[in-house]
Amino acid sequence: MKTLAEPGDKVELVRRLRTVRPGVTHRWGRMSVHQMVCHLADAFRMAIGDMVVSHDAHLFNRTILKSVALYVPLPWPRGIMTRPEIDQVKGCGTKPTDFAADLALAEAQLELFTATAAQLGGRAHPVFGPMSEQAWLRWGYLHTDHHLRQFGA
Repeated sequence: MKTLAEPGDKVELVRRLRTVRPGVTHRWGRMSVHQMVCHLADAFRMAIGDMVVSHDAHLFNRTILKSVALYVPLPWPRGIMTRPEIDQVKGCGTKPTDFAADLALAEAQLELFTATAAQLGGRAHPVFGPMSEQAWLRWGYLHTDHHLRQFGA
């Protein structure tokens, strides 16, 4: 299973992220490619605690949904809703400004997320509840992969 704990998997995601260009049309969903880049940066900020989002970590989400989402070897399905505070379509989260700068920030946030992974163990995901360092690194890969696939990257 791919994870940001594996250097090769991280290199692959960064390479794919760097291929994203303005104006690329989404294959599904409602975000623009620029909004997606900002959403990725916000999600990594949320994970390391630099951005506060509301929680919905009830029993089903903390157990069954988390296990399926993180450990069933299938791509995440289309149409997954995000927390309102980082929902670009609702006008929340970081507003897109300069594409190149926002893309560089998303990559920097991914780097910071992996560099501080040892501090993530036990930290609560807003939907999945408390997660181990390894679970966070798996989530980071899957979340980024999901959105890159959304734009054909």
